[in-house]
Amino acid sequence: MVSPNGHPEVFTRAVAGLKAAKPRAEIELEEVPAPQRLAPYSYAVSGIVLKDGEEVATGRLILLHDPAGHEAWDGTMRLVTYVTAELEPDLAADPLLPAVGWTWLTDALEAEEATHTAIAGTVTQTISTRFGDLAGPPAAADIEIRASWTPTCEDLGAHLLAWCAVLASTAGLPPPGVTALHGSRMMA
Repeated sequence: MVSPNGHPEVFTRAVAGLKAAKPRAEIELEEVPAPQRLAPYSYAVSGIVLKDGEEVATGRLILLHDPAGHEAWDGTMRLVTYVTAELEPDLAADPLLPAVGWTWLTDALEAEEATHTAIAGTVTQTISTRFGDLAGPPAAADIEIRASWTPTCEDLGAHLLAWCAVLASTAGLPPPGVTALHGSRMMA
């Protein structure tokens, strides 16, 4: 079935579910151009986490739809994400950080009951030290989470809320309703 805009109805409903989900107040979402060569139909949203007026994490969530499906996707739709946040250098040096970052994603999907299959991804931690003409500020550290999964339901609102929870975790925001006791930018 095709919707009035020429897109498959299943894709139109999936996009509507993404648009209908409302994140917590610290997260600003914006529709952005989606990659055109990865699938016949795509939609993308970017997110920014603001903490005390400062941008502390960013990300992008992309919905891909191929009515013919992909064997690696194990379905006709795929959600792809990239999330990054600046960290304190001592946190970025923690060898357990990648496993914790991955758990933020899997736990968020489970908590939102965002059913899925074929999940895959990477968590990268970096510490950068500036030299020469770039010398100045102390070392900078980041975490990047890149992942993709196949949703097993058509209403993708739960998937967007799970993705927003990952953004919040990378930014070090406490869970909704909890007040942070210290000024840390990230809590494991």
